[in-house]
Amino acid sequence: MSQSHPSFRLIWPGLAIAGALTLSAQPVVAGECPAGKIKPNAQQMVDYKPVGVTDVTLGAIDLGKQPAHIEGRELRFRKLTIEPGGIVPWHSHDDRPALIFVQQGEIVEYASNCVDPIVHKAGDIRPEVNGTSHWWKNLGKETVILYVGDVRKDPNDHHM
Repeated sequence: MSQSHPSFRLIWPGLAIAGALTLSAQPVVAGECPAGKIKPNAQQMVDYKPVGVTDVTLGAIDLGKQPAHIEGRELRFRKLTIEPGGIVPWHSHDDRPALIFVQQGEIVEYASNCVDPIVHKAGDIRPEVNGTSHWWKNLGKETVILYVGDVRKDPNDHHM
């Protein structure tokens, strides 16, 4: 079929768009370390103190008293409010898995296993599991609100 054929002129723009979308598609999920940027010890531990952060526990369940019988563990649900310029200090999730939901704002995560900072926006959810150590900073002008569900072993562990 030649380029002057009417069918080719109708099909060609669609093929061009499909090809462009295929080439530009990246397997990057919002709020995750981009492919090719994951590297052990990419970010070193920093000793920042909490700044402009309010951490309120909204509820907790002793998992040892539940049918799962996970002794010595607590399922906790919290709300973190991070003011502009605020810092959630360096902490590890090796023994405290969590899910974070960004309800409002935009915040930057500096993860130990990612070369580049990771931007989290409203609507993103971030799993934090064994091997995750990081700190977060609100670089924007809007207050950030995070909802956090985590499984804590030590009730005296007050890491964010």
